[in-house]
Formats: sequence, structure tokens, C-alpha cells
Amino acid sequence: MQRHAEHVQICFDCAAACEQCVTACLQEEHVMMMRDCIRLCRDCADFCKMCASLTARNSEYMMDFMVLCAEVCDACAEECSKHDDEHCRACAEACRRCADDCRKHSANA
Repeated sequence: MQRHAEHVQICFDCAAACEQCVTACLQEEHVMMMRDCIRLCRDCADFCKMCASLTARNSEYMMDFMVLCAEVCDACAEECSKHDDEHCRACAEACRRCADDCRKHSANA
């Protein structure tokens, strides 16, 4: 479990960044233009929380889920990168870090 503690934290950090991005996007004047960002951030937050939970309990499915989580994080990072808002840039960075860590852990199964 100790070897996965950092990965769990990275997943939770990404989920938090996604949730913060959604909250900030909903306050934007151009909220309708942020629909895809909001949708992907919500999905990504849920995937990251589930990935953290599966990893924390050392689930037999955690490695497979990490691969899927990395894909969702990549999609969210790509969408958030399209926007100049600070919260989107922070979210994109957190998503890239989580995706990279998910790939690293799933490859070292």
C-alpha cells in the first residue's frame, strides 16, 4: 500500500483541480462556451476519485482502471488547454500529471 500512497494523492489532487475548474467555469460569463470543459472535468473528477479508491484498497482492477483514468485525464487536459483561464491551466496540469502517473503505475504492474 505504501508504494501506491503517492499515486492515490495525485489522483485526489487531480479530482480537486477538476472540481475547482468546474466551479470556476460555472461562474464564467461565457459559461455556455465552457460546456465541454465542465462535462469533462466532472467525468475526470469522478474517474480520479474511483482510481484513488481502487488503488487505496489494492483492488485487483486498479491497474486496468488506471489505463482508463489516464485516457479521461488526457481528454480533460486537452479540453482545458483550449482555455486561457488560470483554473483551466491548473486543471490541465493536474490532469497531465495524473495521466502520466496512471500510465507509469499500470505499466509497472
